[in-house]
Amino acid sequence: MAHMALTSAPALTVGFDLDMTLIDSRPGIRACYQALSERTGTYIDADLAVTRLGPPLAEELINWFPEDEITAMGDLYRSMYPAIAITATLAMTGAREAIDAVRAAGGRAIVVTAKYEPNAKLHLEHLGIHPDEVVGDLWAEQKAEALREHGAGVYVGDHVGDVRGARKADALSVAVATGPCSAEELTAAGADVVLGDLTEFPAWLAGYRPARA
Repeated sequence: MAHMALTSAPALTVGFDLDMTLIDSRPGIRACYQALSERTGTYIDADLAVTRLGPPLAEELINWFPEDEITAMGDLYRSMYPAIAITATLAMTGAREAIDAVRAAGGRAIVVTAKYEPNAKLHLEHLGIHPDEVVGDLWAEQKAEALREHGAGVYVGDHVGDVRGARKADALSVAVATGPCSAEELTAAGADVVLGDLTEFPAWLAGYRPARA
């Protein structure tokens, strides 16, 4: 019976953030903010906005619109997004290889993101990145809900909010310094591992699994 308990350990599940972790959405989001500005006649510094990706859309819109317009502006932005932002967005270097590394290790790869879920799925489909699950509309500590539901033992992200989500889910926080937060900020927030980018992830994962076993 003891042998059966050891061999029935749950399979590895790794969660990934989306923006600035798996995809470089800055060109598409910049274009969408510029279009929203033109459509509404409201000034938006799109170049500034794309330096602070990660939090929910409403947290950026509040810098440019009155509070009572945020819901409507968010709906308008999301409706414009597919036609403007999807084809302008690129995969981060190493993104596909990171997903493949999880699969090669016999694990499952899921995406947990603050982005509107239908648009997140459009990005991944367009770029040919195929995780096992995609869960959107969750930010920071809220991400723990999906990480726990899917049994993720590792969460990979680029923002201190991703670190907080991993820690709340009791998952190992693997941070990549490819977004708005520096390696020092990610470490200070409590990341267990900080990588320069996803190209370092397969080698890290290869070393992590024997230690887990």
